[in-house]
Amino acid sequence: MRVRVATTTILGITTALLAVPACSTNSVGTEPASAPSARTGKPASNLTVLSSAALETRLLDESDLGSGYLRKPERPAQHDDVTVIGCPALNELGSDVAAGGSLTFPRKAKASFTYNGSAVEVSEELYSDSANKLSDGIGRIFEAMTGCPTYQVVAAGTPIDMASQKLAPPRGLGDEGWSQLLTFSTGARSTVVKQTAIRAGSLLLVVSGSPALVDRHLDKALDKATATS
Repeated sequence: MRVRVATTTILGITTALLAVPACSTNSVGTEPASAPSARTGKPASNLTVLSSAALETRLLDESDLGSGYLRKPERPAQHDDVTVIGCPALNELGSDVAAGGSLTFPRKAKASFTYNGSAVEVSEELYSDSANKLSDGIGRIFEAMTGCPTYQVVAAGTPIDMASQKLAPPRGLGDEGWSQLLTFSTGARSTVVKQTAIRAGSLLLVVSGSPALVDRHLDKALDKATATS
């Protein structure tokens, strides 16, 4: 079945990874990730819905990440024809994503960074809406993707073998959490991407990229996103 999938979803990562060298995420995988900062409890939930402009100010920047990071210019959102093979749950979700559901919330902000001039990246997305809408939208996407351990997508005529693994979300962060590990394989190239989402009140944070970089920066991303001052 051919569906039109918004590139803000995880399938949008696919086209960006087609040019990534084989196993590129391993270039930082051998370096121990910084341990998350200790937390005594969940951050206070804020139910105020924020504008896109307000979300933009809460994104991490180079000064937050440290040396070696360079922000990538954002490209306009697109909708690409993608064939999903072997995952009925994603087929069912496709029409809803294309209609503007799931992660295409109107209030959003995003930043992507390369690391040490390589193809290794980490990206942060922030969304704001009612807690129920955020929870339902991100929950359905993670459920669909982790419900299919292996499947295939065809994007821009290129077949990509996919493997997904559901991970336990980090404890003590936000009100709800989701996490998964994805392996994209095409030809001799294989790329591993971790994606973790945290909902705190009316804010949804999604951090994706090299597993080591996601683990390293998730805490500080949530701290900045939920800061009230």
